[in-house]
Amino acid sequence: MEYWVVYAPLLGIVGLIVAGLIYMYVKSQPIGTDVMREISDMIHEGAMAFLRREYRIVSIFVIVVAILLAIFLGFWTGVAFVVGAFCSALAGFFGMKAATRGNVRTAAAANQYGQDRALVTAFFSGAVMGLSVASLGLLGLGVLFLIFGEVQPGVLNGFAMGASFFALFARVGGGIYTKSADVGADLVGKVEAGIPEDDPRNPGVIADNVGDNVGDVAGMGADLFESYVESVVACIAIAVSMGLAPAETFRWMVFPIIMIMAGLCASIIAVLCMVIFKNMNPAAALRYSTFVAAILFMLLAYPISKGLGLPTGVFWAIVIGTVVGMAIGLITEYYTSSKPIVTIAESAQTGAATDIIQGFAVGMESVGLPLLLIALGVFFAYKAAGLYGIALTAVGMLGTIGVTMSVDAYGPVADNAGGIAEMAELGPETRRITDSLDALGNTTAAIGKGFAIGSAAMTALALFSAYSATVGLKSIDVTKADVVAGVFIGGAIPFVLGAMTMRAVGRAAFAMVEEIRRQFREIPGLLEGKAKPDPARCVDIATVNALKEMIAPGVGAIIAPVLVGFLLGPEALGGMLAGATLSGVLLGILMANAGGAWDNAKKYIEAGHFGGKGSDAHKAAVVGDTVGDPFKDTTGPSMNILIKLMSIVSLTIAPLLKHMVK
Repeated sequence: MEYWVVYAPLLGIVGLIVAGLIYMYVKSQPIGTDVMREISDMIHEGAMAFLRREYRIVSIFVIVVAILLAIFLGFWTGVAFVVGAFCSALAGFFGMKAATRGNVRTAAAANQYGQDRALVTAFFSGAVMGLSVASLGLLGLGVLFLIFGEVQPGVLNGFAMGASFFALFARVGGGIYTKSADVGADLVGKVEAGIPEDDPRNPGVIADNVGDNVGDVAGMGADLFESYVESVVACIAIAVSMGLAPAETFRWMVFPIIMIMAGLCASIIAVLCMVIFKNMNPAAALRYSTFVAAILFMLLAYPISKGLGLPTGVFWAIVIGTVVGMAIGLITEYYTSSKPIVTIAESAQTGAATDIIQGFAVGMESVGLPLLLIALGVFFAYKAAGLYGIALTAVGMLGTIGVTMSVDAYGPVADNAGGIAEMAELGPETRRITDSLDALGNTTAAIGKGFAIGSAAMTALALFSAYSATVGLKSIDVTKADVVAGVFIGGAIPFVLGAMTMRAVGRAAFAMVEEIRRQFREIPGLLEGKAKPDPARCVDIATVNALKEMIAPGVGAIIAPVLVGFLLGPEALGGMLAGATLSGVLLGILMANAGGAWDNAKKYIEAGHFGGKGSDAHKAAVVGDTVGDPFKDTTGPSMNILIKLMSIVSLTIAPLLKHMVK
């Protein structure tokens, strides 16, 4: 069975073909009126312009880092780094293309056919992203493993580092873009001008809709792509360090690759099952598609582990990871769409301050259960299969990323469809359908973020274990001064880099607010609906500011582990990874859940509770939602990539640190 791994690249290509066929189905759907087409084209062109400029800037850094890796760690490691970055970029491009073509077709389906057709169109638009992420990851890993797996497995670390490197820029850049546009459009449009969300008079609305795609489609796709790749690479690195006979080592190395092959097959089946589930409640349909993939994946894990002659513990580690991932998603769903948001909405009746206090408290409380689940998952996975078991929990979480990412990418497509329906004046019935899909999209996005930080924690722990095994650290003594220093430095890094991203959103949003105010002030008849705004200027401001502000956090995340490793030593670097992982996970869950809860509390009021739209409670909730925007879409999600990037950089440079181990 171990030789099934030779089919991994072929299955990756099959997955890309399926994604392409789904994209063609989405493209074949009606596009609606000429006005809808015009709005959709503006969103598509803005998103693609951002990607082109972002890719040009990031490619410069990719080339520089690749050259350094080639010099210090070997030519092929540098090449693998470039391939990893390219695959991550390609996944984002495919997903963005589908999302910006699917949004208007979702709105048209809601207008012409109703909720069922709109749900399928939005989900299939997201499925292009999900299946592209899974297929490109399998294709890249499969090819590199077949070439280097048995002779130079460290080359795969370069592939994972390339994916992680690109992902941080994509996530931070996309997050800054989307939130500067969202905050600017909300503050000037809804709060100052008193016009509805997605009103065509607001020049920031197109930039806001573009931002949904660059942040929550391309950014999230790059985030989960790197987790997916790194979970497999961590397993391979630990298998190599176990000191087994070559034939046995090979079986342990190929197990995670064969498992993600099974996960891609399960994901394709689950995605296609949406045709059956479309008549259900939309929330149930999306949840069931995820459950179908997870159940199929776990059912396949046992015969695969037995066929490879591996102990039963590896099967249980996969099951633990899958169950923990689903549980974290359900906990996130509770904190961002259930009773907690009602308490936040209720507190908004006494002003923005109490709304913010209650939302922050909900975010802090929401950290407890996910951390407990992660701790239990690590404990039982280690009991089942040692360090290798910890790495496998991340594979268990991410094996069905094809459908998990599809559900997540559905959210921004539905959000854009609602905006297009509003701007194209499709009427209250269409807007009712798109609003219901959009509200569900907020929940799926929040679940996706919870899943992303949970899988990031497991992946970072797996990479940390792989680093310790590769560099030769049997234990890390927390009573040593250099280790304690590393722990404190690591614990501080997420806060420092988080502050950089928050300030970046603030500066970019300030420029956006000034531009929207200028247009309302200087374009005669704009507020009266007698003149058109200039959305291209807002798109350009968001793009320029996002690309400028993303550089410092990205470079800082790469330099920190290198400096600590070479100046304080490999054990101190281990301490730094432990500190950064813990504080990064805490901060990531808190900010993502608080932001999601503030957003849905605002929508709860807009649905007619506590005074409804235009009430004092609504105005307070808009402020809370605005505070939560960079929490949930910029700084919180960037924690996922930060802790993984620092871990994969450490694993990649581990061969250079071996001689420093005492």
